[in-house]
Amino acid sequence: MSSSDEASDPGTVLRALGVDDNTLAALLTVLAGAAPGTLAGRVGRVDRGRFQLLSTRGTVPVATSGVSAVCVGDWCTVHPAPDIGADTYVLDHVVPRRSALVRQSSGSRVESQALAANIDAVLVVVPLDRTISRRQIERFLALAWESGAQPVVVLTKADILDDPTIAVALDEVRAVSGDLAVLVVSVVTGAGMTEVAALVKTGTTVALLGTSGSGKSSLVNALMGADVVQTGEVRQADSKGRHTTTWRELIVVPTGGALIDTPGLRELGMWVDEEGIDATFTDITDLAGQCRFTDCAHRTEPGCAVVAAIAAGTLAADRLDSYNKLLGEAAFAARKNDHRLAKEAQKLWKQRTMEGRRKARP
Repeated sequence: MSSSDEASDPGTVLRALGVDDNTLAALLTVLAGAAPGTLAGRVGRVDRGRFQLLSTRGTVPVATSGVSAVCVGDWCTVHPAPDIGADTYVLDHVVPRRSALVRQSSGSRVESQALAANIDAVLVVVPLDRTISRRQIERFLALAWESGAQPVVVLTKADILDDPTIAVALDEVRAVSGDLAVLVVSVVTGAGMTEVAALVKTGTTVALLGTSGSGKSSLVNALMGADVVQTGEVRQADSKGRHTTTWRELIVVPTGGALIDTPGLRELGMWVDEEGIDATFTDITDLAGQCRFTDCAHRTEPGCAVVAAIAAGTLAADRLDSYNKLLGEAAFAARKNDHRLAKEAQKLWKQRTMEGRRKARP
C-alpha cells in the first residue's frame, strides 16, 4: 500500500496494529478535525526524549520532554514539528486506555510505571529450568488481573524436563493459578506453540510478563518466525538470565495481532488495589464470604471460614500469608502516594499564594 493509500484509508493500517472499533472511531474523529499532516498510530517504543509511533505513514519519531505522557501500546495522534527537526513530530492527542499493565516504579520513589497499554491478554511466563516460586507467580497474576486484560500462565522450556517433573511443576503452578489456562510450551520442539499463537490473533494485543531469562524473547521470536528480539544465555549456577530486553517494544506479528515484550522484572512493587489481588486469591475471597463477620481479618475471629479451611488442610497457611502481605504492600504504596500527592498539592498552593501576594503589591 502506498503512502497516499494509507493516508486515505488509515483504518486499514490501524487495524493491522490491533486497534479496536471504539478506539478507531475516536482516532478517526480526531483526524477529521486535525490540521494537515496529523498522523494517527500506536506507540511502538519509548526512549528518553522521544518515542516511536507506528503510524499510517510508517514509523515516525515523536519528540517528548520530561517523563513521556505515553507508554508502549498507547493510541494517539501527532503533528509535524519542523522547528524541532526534519520529519519529527510532537504529541497531539492520546486516546484513553482501555487496559494497562502498571507496576510500582523500582527504587525508593512511590510512583506508578506503565509497562503496556491497551492489551487483551497477559502471558505470565514461568520457566521450568528453575524452582517454581508460588509467591512470584501470585505477584505477576495480581498485576495481570489489575490491568484489565486476561491472564494466561505459560510454562516455558518444557524440552529440558521429563513428563513426571513437568507434572509436579504444573501442580505447583495450579495451586496459585486457580482456573486460569496454563500452557506448557517449548520453542525448541514447538510443543504448545499452536495454543500460544492462537492467543495472538488479528485485532488483539498480548503482553509478556516474567523474570529475566524466563523465555519471553524466545517466545516472541518463535511467534514471529525470525530472531527479532535478542535472547541471552542463562547462567547454569543459578538459572538466571541477563536482561536481554531492556525496553518495552510493540511487535506486529505477520499472522495478525501484536506482542509487547517487556524487560525481565527483578522486583515487582505492587501498584494494584484490592480487586487485582482478590482476583488472584479467589480461593480466599470465596471463603471470606462465608465468615461470620463481614470485616473478618482471618486471624482469631470466631466463625472464620478461612481459618477453618487452614485448620482442615484445604487451604495452605502460606497462601493466606501471601495474600495479607500483598494487601499490606498495596496499602503502603497507596498511603505513600497519597502523602506524596498531598505534599505536591501543598507546594503548589504555596507557590500560588506567593504569586498572588506579589501581584497584590503596589
